[in-house]
Amino acid sequence: MELMDRLAEAERRIGYRFKDRELLARSLRHASSADLRLDSNERLEFLGDAILGMVVCTELFERYPDLLEGELTKIKSNVVSRRVCAEIAEELELGELLELGKGMNGRGDMPSSLHAAVLESVIGAMYLDGGFGRSRQFILDLLESRIEHAAKLGHQHNFKSVLQQVFQRKGLGAPSYLVLDERGPDHAKCFEVCVAAGDRQFEGCWGPNKKQAEQQAALAALLHLDLAVTDGEGDIRLSDACWNDDPVEAAAAADSPASDMEEVVDDGSEIGPPRSSDDEDDASTDVESLVE
Repeated sequence: MELMDRLAEAERRIGYRFKDRELLARSLRHASSADLRLDSNERLEFLGDAILGMVVCTELFERYPDLLEGELTKIKSNVVSRRVCAEIAEELELGELLELGKGMNGRGDMPSSLHAAVLESVIGAMYLDGGFGRSRQFILDLLESRIEHAAKLGHQHNFKSVLQQVFQRKGLGAPSYLVLDERGPDHAKCFEVCVAAGDRQFEGCWGPNKKQAEQQAALAALLHLDLAVTDGEGDIRLSDACWNDDPVEAAAAADSPASDMEEVVDDGSEIGPPRSSDDEDDASTDVESLVE
């Protein structure tokens, strides 16, 4: 597709006509295709990322005056992430308009980081061309449903954090995570983990790594105690009982005593064998990617 055709198509997809099309062209130019990196979209990506964060933080601050800083941060981490930016870029089909160098892989195999980067660079270009108000409206139009959805769910898929807060609030003690079983080769192990607190031990859950298994185990404990429910659309919603100090009915302990299991403490440290390199890589993932 010729440059002018690509620019016209990009304007159609984002719903904005640029006064300075060179800004748009630069936002769609990957470093692999630029003679100089200063002519690529990297600087615009840097600017767009900052604008995206500022717009969303300001919107959350004004929209939810009763939420504490930690709760606002959880919503932001779910709404403003590389994953979400990549999803939006793919929905707008911006990736196929990106100018790539000859050595890059085919567009069908483009990593999500490239999709996320092109959205942020377009936001940066729009800010320079149309001002803050126009870029703000573009961002909120894209994220409105995601903001509402994240705020309504109330957990941002971080069930370990919710469980920690609920157990403290209800006097159940700090939850710990016990490895019940592990299977598979060292480079692709799966783990079964359960939550234990005091003399209570909850259902074990499998995950492709300890981190995800812990999240699933925390969710299983919340569901068991009727502190979370699955609605008709498959979304997990926290019950009102999460936010009061009323005690919960004691859950029956499992047959296996907690002392026989490898313990994974809630702060991420372990008693038992050290993590494999795969698990260490997993520990650096964003909260929003813990439970897909």
